[in-house]
Amino acid sequence: MNAYADLVRRHQRMHRLGHLQSIASWDQQSFMPPKGNEARAAALAEMGGLLHELATAPELKSLLEEAEGEGLGDFERASLREMKRSWRASNALPQALVEAMSLAASRSGHAWREQRKANDWKGHLPNLKEVVKLTREAAGHLSQATGLSKYDALLDQYEPGMRSADIDRVFGDLRQWLPGLIRDVQARQASETVIQPVGPFDKAAQRELGLAAMKLMGFDFEAGRLDESAHPFCGGVPEDVRMTTRYKEDDALPALMGVIHETGHGRYEQNLPREWLGLPIANARSMGLHESQSLSFEMQLGSHPGFAQQLSPLLMKHLGAQAAWEPENLHKLLTRVKPGFIRVDADEVTYPCHVILRYEIERPLVEGEIECEDIPALWNAKMQELLGLSTEGNYTNGCMQDVHWPEGLIGYFPCYTLGAMYAAQWFATMRKEIPGLDAGIARGELQPVFSWLQTKIWSQGSRWETPELVRKASGEVLNPAHFQAHLRSRYLG
Repeated sequence: MNAYADLVRRHQRMHRLGHLQSIASWDQQSFMPPKGNEARAAALAEMGGLLHELATAPELKSLLEEAEGEGLGDFERASLREMKRSWRASNALPQALVEAMSLAASRSGHAWREQRKANDWKGHLPNLKEVVKLTREAAGHLSQATGLSKYDALLDQYEPGMRSADIDRVFGDLRQWLPGLIRDVQARQASETVIQPVGPFDKAAQRELGLAAMKLMGFDFEAGRLDESAHPFCGGVPEDVRMTTRYKEDDALPALMGVIHETGHGRYEQNLPREWLGLPIANARSMGLHESQSLSFEMQLGSHPGFAQQLSPLLMKHLGAQAAWEPENLHKLLTRVKPGFIRVDADEVTYPCHVILRYEIERPLVEGEIECEDIPALWNAKMQELLGLSTEGNYTNGCMQDVHWPEGLIGYFPCYTLGAMYAAQWFATMRKEIPGLDAGIARGELQPVFSWLQTKIWSQGSRWETPELVRKASGEVLNPAHFQAHLRSRYLG
């Protein structure tokens, strides 16, 4: 297997260089001093160009063809499939465009941090327009290479095999039943008495609380860490996972649940198959599956009534004893359904509305049907339609709240709600396969959940294409009915 072995060596080299790129990017968003951004942007663009050069080396085409004729086993053939997928995507983009996109994303993302605080849409717009211009150019190249629409070509980078027609069908169904469910849940919760927490909550104490929750959920601190950033994220590499959150002194729960969310991402990365590391087959299968892990932790488990019994003593210990942290009241706090401006703080019932809104803007934006100047008015109209809130003039809590578009992560947002659907499907399957799962969670027996995820999802990497991985894990391909059943059971059952 000479050709395949050569391909393995090349991909392992790219993985090691990508490791440095990931850590430099994490530092850019967390600890880097502001005046370091131009130099860091240039360095990241240089590294992006180098990696693109390695990924498109002329000899790769013949090596991939030769490897096809070698005596490969099933695993090697799956590995070769993923190498080819990576090669095709890389070859679709000119190196100069890759470097330009990296520079634009670094500059836009860096400026966004201060512009968002200042509600400065006018200052943000030129940077965003440059990012969108380059993204459209990349989408055009990918479209030409794949025969897909521009938006589908981007979506395929994050969720292989998924098409906007699939998203339209799933989101169209959501739009039919979700508004009524939101109204029904709010009507039911209106009569409940909920004790609100009394702050302020010291940021250092919140950090210790987050670390305790990570420990409870099995995070390996010898292979990762928690820091602070303007927008929560999970980065780094499987061997060195870098998670961040952000703190508010008047409300401790958003940071805590953000940490639990990112811990789901982190544990997935930490448990990807180490023996395959360096190869595309070792990567997380898709961003929808990645979000299924964060939402399995944050929503399925984190908002579980039994899990409130595990969080309650941690909140008491680190933030001080108060009635709000009692398990029953804590569960009510974690499952309050109330339309709000901020996606990352949204409850799991209204959360899909935020995703639908972004999808319905970013798709026509990529296709050139709307321009960046149209975003605020469209955002406000859709926010009023879906959640009954106005964001007119409120860019900070409206169209500037997420870092994704400023950093060129366009075509990504549907993955969040796909992830919620996968997560509901995982737990529906677990309840069939693990007797007494819910009672065990209330007793603090979380390992059965983690073991199931480890066996069915984490250890599989990209061994299988998405529908087959989902079928092997749950007995069926993605079935959104599990998500609707989960919400109705938890909130109206």
